[in-house]
Amino acid sequence: MKMGRNLWTWFGVLVLGGICLSLVPVSVAEDDFDLDLAEEEEESLGQTESVPQDTPTLQVTYKPPEPTGEHFFAETFHRGTLDGWVHSSARKDGTDEDIAKYDGQWQVEEMKEKKLPGDLGLVLKSRAKHHAISAPLLRPFTFDTKPLIVQYEVNFQSGIDCGGAYIKLLTQTDDLDLDQFVDKTPYTIMFGPDKCGEDYKLHFIFRHKNPKTGEYEEKHSKKPDSDLRSYFTDKKTHLYTLVVNPDNSFEVLVDQTVVNSGSLLTDFSPPVNPPAEIEDPDDHKPDDWDERPKIQDPDAHKPEDWDEDAPAQILDEDAVKPDGWLDDEPEYIGDPDAVKPEDWDEDMDGEWEAPQIQNPACETAPGCGAWKRPMIENPNYKGKWKAPMIDNPSYQGVWKPRKIPNPDFFEDLHPFRMRPFSAVGLELWSMTSDIFFDNFFITNDRNTAERWAADGWGLKRAAEGAAEPGLAAQMISAAEERPWLWIVYVLTGALPLVLIIVFCCTGKKKSGPPATDYKKTDEAQPDVKDQEEEASPEDMDTPTEEQEESAEVKDASAEDETSERNLEDDVLRRSPRNRKVRKD
Repeated sequence: MKMGRNLWTWFGVLVLGGICLSLVPVSVAEDDFDLDLAEEEEESLGQTESVPQDTPTLQVTYKPPEPTGEHFFAETFHRGTLDGWVHSSARKDGTDEDIAKYDGQWQVEEMKEKKLPGDLGLVLKSRAKHHAISAPLLRPFTFDTKPLIVQYEVNFQSGIDCGGAYIKLLTQTDDLDLDQFVDKTPYTIMFGPDKCGEDYKLHFIFRHKNPKTGEYEEKHSKKPDSDLRSYFTDKKTHLYTLVVNPDNSFEVLVDQTVVNSGSLLTDFSPPVNPPAEIEDPDDHKPDDWDERPKIQDPDAHKPEDWDEDAPAQILDEDAVKPDGWLDDEPEYIGDPDAVKPEDWDEDMDGEWEAPQIQNPACETAPGCGAWKRPMIENPNYKGKWKAPMIDNPSYQGVWKPRKIPNPDFFEDLHPFRMRPFSAVGLELWSMTSDIFFDNFFITNDRNTAERWAADGWGLKRAAEGAAEPGLAAQMISAAEERPWLWIVYVLTGALPLVLIIVFCCTGKKKSGPPATDYKKTDEAQPDVKDQEEEASPEDMDTPTEEQEESAEVKDASAEDETSERNLEDDVLRRSPRNRKVRKD
């Protein structure tokens, strides 16, 4: 029964393995299923296109999302133009003249891989140039009793070497001029991905005003705990969302998954509120301050027998040259089979010498050449003497300057109340082109933002998922990047087969006395069924086989015929076949 259960277990494993392997052809079926869903959605929108039944290609015309609730900014670029956006014509200060101008090109176009026809977005087109473009909000956003939700989509179509895809929420000021938008234009919040080299970042920076000095200081959020690498390298459209709440909490989400969260008060650097006390800048460590926890024992003296000049190793005087040592044979000799090359020029190359090989005569000998005694550790070696270390009786600890009240201390318990902003802008430098931006949205209602994301990014994610290769293609692609995965694949496929062979071809032998045991006596062999029926508590007194064998040996030694007949009668009487089955 146990082996049967094991076989059923491995049969289930094989079934699961078959299901996994069947995902290769099923990927087409899944594409067909996604196609059917897409076609039903198209029919509901009145935009269904005829697709041949034998061509499982996704033909869905993209429909941009429409805001259904309160919002401050919504941009889908569905008109195919940059109406409402302002190109900066300014020049960047402190930069070489040939790259100081914001002359990077922006265009509204579809993605290079048209997975959704009609999906237009803002594309950064130039490499190694400064780009700056901005657009005003419908009305300024004021930080009061409702949260701020900012979200937009980014697709690094060509990957990214060094550059950013972050946005700036430009502070509402009387002198805000979008035509002169530069890196120093005041902003309230900066948010979005940024990468250079192997440093992958997701910025959330806000500018906080010091109530004492009136100056603004950038506050940077802590780094996300999640690995951000795939968002920059997989060439998929990702949704970046920032939520800042009136209770000073915040969340940063990628594809509607939280990758960073915390509080404006405690999770930013430098912190919003300075410390109440600071170290006194005028305090200095006294000259006699002793920071040494251990010192050399001043009362210790070097022992008289301490020899600092003794070597660490000495010759082993007990060593004896092995018998058969060939003193006159060199360890290496010139190769007798070597021939001087024909093009060897002794004037240029010098005198030719045959290459050295091991002396064949030394192969059977313990050694060749002049024998030398081996070196051993010197038992009298002690090295340079040093006084032992003891606790410093004058130790005063590590010196620190005294604390004084911070003259610049203030306490702002509501950093959420930032300055209003009235425009959104992208001021970027990138060494990679074709960065795709789409579906910018700013609101104070989370449900509205989620509906916007579902209608826009949700459709793109479904289209990208339908266009992904099947499981086999993904496994092959992964193995090309990590060749050791081939070993995992082989072991995973071969292990169930080996286990099935082991379970099928091996098993436990039936327990019970072998047939040869019954040949030691002339007793009739009991049937298995009869033996099981007779295995009752009343039969526990039945003599064992060893007892019967012992009795037979004793009786066989008797010489008289009467004893032999008694033995035969006794054997017949004890036979299980002549006994009636007892029942309780």
